[in-house]
Amino acid sequence: MSAELVFSNARLVLPQEVVLGTLSVHGKRLGQVHSGGTALPQALDLEGDYLLPGLVEIHTDNFERHLIPRPKVHWVELPALLAHDAEIAAAGITTVFDAMGIGDVEHDSLRGGDMGRVISVIDHSTERGMLRADHHLHVRCELPAANTIDLFRPFHGHKRLSLISLMDHTPGQRQWENLEHARVYYTGKKGWSAEKFEHQVAHAASMQAQYAVPHRAYFADYCRGHGIAMASHDDTTVDHVEQAHTEGAFISEFPTTLLAAREAHSRGLLTVMGAPNVVRGGSHSGNVAAAELARQQLLDILSSDYVPGSLLTAVFRLVDDGLMSLAQAVATVTRNPARATGFLDRGEIASGLRADLVRVRMVETPDGKHHGVVRSVWREGQRVL
Repeated sequence: MSAELVFSNARLVLPQEVVLGTLSVHGKRLGQVHSGGTALPQALDLEGDYLLPGLVEIHTDNFERHLIPRPKVHWVELPALLAHDAEIAAAGITTVFDAMGIGDVEHDSLRGGDMGRVISVIDHSTERGMLRADHHLHVRCELPAANTIDLFRPFHGHKRLSLISLMDHTPGQRQWENLEHARVYYTGKKGWSAEKFEHQVAHAASMQAQYAVPHRAYFADYCRGHGIAMASHDDTTVDHVEQAHTEGAFISEFPTTLLAAREAHSRGLLTVMGAPNVVRGGSHSGNVAAAELARQQLLDILSSDYVPGSLLTAVFRLVDDGLMSLAQAVATVTRNPARATGFLDRGEIASGLRADLVRVRMVETPDGKHHGVVRSVWREGQRVL
């Protein structure tokens, strides 16, 4: 069968190396990689640009940001999804796990409400071919919230549910070990008054004591019973990682200390860190820097978290800083997250895999570093950007 699409003069980012060559695409699948050029007249000359596997994003709050563009302002689901999807594709992301948080003391908040309509919009838009990226669901379960299990019901058994993370944002531990950082976040992003913050802190420990253990057991059992990948969240201590490992977690999201990251690595959990952490040079919560984990060879996966475009920026920052080769850095946003969540058909440029591809042009920034500019995106051989 002849190739329907041929890329030539492309810097192909392969699992172990970068090769200047030619790549063919047959329908929805990748064909052969050849070093050097081609005489085929239909070949698309990439002019030396990089060709990467489509990025795989397993934890982004970006859809939530579009659903609640300001505190207490709920946006219409369909235009919110389409805007989110366009931003995701423009960042080179072809597979995205829309992170939906459930469980909140505020019942009128996004995470305290029924997500049934949101899920229906994702299904409707996918079935009608309206979306550029391949959308899946990552349910973030707030364990100390009384309503978490009730709010999970619309996700139960859903075909797009691919990842569940177990969260505990009780102030005074994990991400919010420093209460002042928690105060800035909740009074700033959430719009809480100082009085409300103090009230919530006072009651947080009792909520944790009542609900965290049974809820944790429920979701761990659900993941095991339904073959869903499970992630721990904000591990800080060795005990946190040991518990997650015992429960069957494969992923440690955003460990807050080097100690926890080392323990996760020793137990075979893949470590996820925020790409914004790499770009900014550290954690906005005052926790361990992602670059330090990369330096210690403990960084497996990058997540854009709250800035979709941060994935590519972080990839080239890791390379510029000498912490990873380009192939290694690209793997943190392609192959590694795909494999961690059971997607074996994507994440690298290899014959037979999905033709999810991103054309990236390297530019030099005024400070002498490099930035990747997304020029085009293909999902399953179809150009979507």
